[in-house]
Amino acid sequence: MSLKPSLDPAYDIFRSEEHSLSALFNPKAVAVIGASERPGSVGRTLLWNLISHPFGGMVFPINPEHRSVLGIRAYPSLQEAPDQVDLAIIATPAASVPELIKDCVEVGVKGVIVLSAGFREIGPVGIVLEQQILEQLQHSPLRLMGPNCLGIMNPLTGLNATFASSMARPGNVGFISQSDALCNAVLDWSFQENVGFSAFVSIGSMLDVDWGDLIYYLGDDPRTKSIVIYMESIGNARSFLSAAREVALTKPIIVIKAGRTKAAAQAAASHTGTLAGRDAVLDAAFRRCGVLRVEHISELFDLAEVLAKQHQHPQGPNLAIITNAGGPGVLATDALINTGGSLAAISDDTIDQLNEFLPPHWSHSNPIDILGDADPDRYAKTLEVVAQDPNNDGVLVVLTPEATSDPTETAEYLKKYAQIAEKPILASWMGGAEITNGETILNRASIATYRYPDVAAQLFNFMWKYSYNLRGIYETPALLPESEFAQTDRAQANDIIEAAKAAGRTLLTELESKQILRAYGIPTVESRSAASVDEAITHAADLGYPVVLKLVSNTITHKIDVGGVKLNLQSATAVKRAYEEIRIAIIEKVGPDSFQGVTVQPMINLARGYELIIGSSVDPQFGPVILFGTGGNWWKYLRIGRSPCRLSIPLWLAA
Repeated sequence: MSLKPSLDPAYDIFRSEEHSLSALFNPKAVAVIGASERPGSVGRTLLWNLISHPFGGMVFPINPEHRSVLGIRAYPSLQEAPDQVDLAIIATPAASVPELIKDCVEVGVKGVIVLSAGFREIGPVGIVLEQQILEQLQHSPLRLMGPNCLGIMNPLTGLNATFASSMARPGNVGFISQSDALCNAVLDWSFQENVGFSAFVSIGSMLDVDWGDLIYYLGDDPRTKSIVIYMESIGNARSFLSAAREVALTKPIIVIKAGRTKAAAQAAASHTGTLAGRDAVLDAAFRRCGVLRVEHISELFDLAEVLAKQHQHPQGPNLAIITNAGGPGVLATDALINTGGSLAAISDDTIDQLNEFLPPHWSHSNPIDILGDADPDRYAKTLEVVAQDPNNDGVLVVLTPEATSDPTETAEYLKKYAQIAEKPILASWMGGAEITNGETILNRASIATYRYPDVAAQLFNFMWKYSYNLRGIYETPALLPESEFAQTDRAQANDIIEAAKAAGRTLLTELESKQILRAYGIPTVESRSAASVDEAITHAADLGYPVVLKLVSNTITHKIDVGGVKLNLQSATAVKRAYEEIRIAIIEKVGPDSFQGVTVQPMINLARGYELIIGSSVDPQFGPVILFGTGGNWWKYLRIGRSPCRLSIPLWLAA
């Protein structure tokens, strides 16, 4: 039996090609293991969804206790199905799943979707079941989706292999979610907003098929124009990031990642049974592979829409705003700046050109207020001039209904600029029914429209950040010439680390850390260790005042938090007093075993340089990570978005 043909020859070719996930999305025969007639059961809902949305294939209910289910002949086991099964969907208790997977392997099933819950999310018993399943998968090319998932929809063929209450509309967005509840919520929302999908996937616990597999699959799909993801845990980080770096070059990948806070991460772990790494590390990894992260569900689809419509993406954060009212321009400006963008400066040449046809009282600045009596011709001329200004990276056109404005005709005048402008054009047609026709005209011309100018300004910021992320894919660290490595003293660094390990320590002191940096040619502030007051005073005299004293401890990392740093000491008396204050503070707060003396170093004038921090740690999902950025206490105050100024990069990704 052949698959139902579509109207897209390229898509038919894609479907006919062998792919490891083809059986999941384009099966010719589906077996429903656990098919039931019990009202409200997963097995009944699943079977009904498959037969009520024809996908061009056969459906075989598997139930040893019934000869038919929903009027369709049933079979006692998978082995007794009358034809080769491409996709088996399991909706039985978790304990029965390993044996059913064994049956699937024996009869040559190519894909399995496990809807059942009760695996790693419930603890050790579930983990044992998963291990039994993995043992079966090792002996077969069978691919498994789940467990603990809603299933898969392929709206382009009509396949509804889920127990959701509705079938998604066909479209060009590939949606992948780690939450069944969110799938249902997004599905309801999509009907209201007329959003369609090329694939609608609940990925579950990712025992086999993971983010990377699905990203590669949707990346090859000619009907998928963008990939939208709701993520609770990244799972196999290498798989996700490798696939994302490749696919993001041709299709936008937009992620909303839950679990920013510790409490949310713990909730996600109890839901999917998977670890969650540090959020700052994930942010850095997303930026490095071209993935764009958003905060709200609505932004996922707004951004997917605007990136699909706009062939020109902004190359920077500078936006020009054209408006016929001051208030909306101010709202757009606030939203733009608060989310990381900036108002573009208007060049003198642009101002001269605008003065030739705009009324004398136009704003003469950005936002460009062309006044409430602006007609379609004034809008068009202004946009034509502003779009040529090299100081801006995009233009937002705002229209509010005024007595002399014509939203529909203005849209007709502006629609051509979507094709001829070398930068993105966004529009905010504010109002109700009177602006609907104008919105439709602009949307059909691939000019994304929004009822609120602040939303449009925020999306512009997402667009230029997306362009920035894509450029980052091509950036790789420069390799140092071999001669540079010849100057390093690896033996010294190794000796320091081995000595710390021999002492049973996993933490280097500040002095040891600086010695390792110097061994690799990285300059540091000169530091001398002092185990007594007299030794500290001697080192201070040699280095020259003013000096700094810092705690030396084998157990305390953050010295400032316990009073372990004293700055700008101008004399021997000050050094003596500071030493005793540090010693007493540590003994009282932590105990005498945490005090091993101090380091003495010159007081650096930061007006002539920058204080930096460099460090490393092990992330539970990404492995070894390096941290680099502004040092001292400044990183607490200098933030990019919601992440600290420190840059965190998985070591294997930076290479």
